[in-house]
Amino acid sequence: MGASDVNLAELIGSRICHDLISPIGAITNGLELLEMVGAVQGPEMELISGSVGSAGARIRFFRVAFGAASDQPLGRTEVIELLKDLEKASRVRITWNLTEPVPRNQVKLAFLAVMCCESAMPFGGEVEIETRGDAWTVTGTSDKLNLDPDLWKGVSTGCFASKVSPAHVQFALLPETAAAMGRRVAVETTTTLVKLRF
Repeated sequence: MGASDVNLAELIGSRICHDLISPIGAITNGLELLEMVGAVQGPEMELISGSVGSAGARIRFFRVAFGAASDQPLGRTEVIELLKDLEKASRVRITWNLTEPVPRNQVKLAFLAVMCCESAMPFGGEVEIETRGDAWTVTGTSDKLNLDPDLWKGVSTGCFASKVSPAHVQFALLPETAAAMGRRVAVETTTTLVKLRF
């Protein structure tokens, strides 16, 4: 992948998320109206409502992680609300330790790093995001990590021993996106911790 490939992937991500956000929002509004009039109640309604909420949160997260990014700032409140919605359907708890707005393209890197951490935590865990100056650190901890050494080595080198699967596309996008921003990703792993710095 080169810089032009990253740009094309971002445009595709933005287009897909843009086209899906509207219908999911409409379904959410329709469910709220049904709840207000009491037309449908019970576990079925809860299942549908929860699934739509989860899909909406994922798409909004993906829009930042995979979509085109700029220097436009994202505020702490907006990011935390997005992450809290994402947590509702996840076993992973995410802590955003930044207090000031930060450029969307840097949040994009953090979200890709969060996705890398999530992939190593099938049984759940915690992810913490912090900055010191211009340096970002995303740390994932879990009692049981499932680490693919080839993927984690590839994040820092940008080269992968085998073809990256769709489920792990974040591992390929993170180093390429970071390089396009003049950054490099460093990785540290133990049996209970993964740490990405950029």
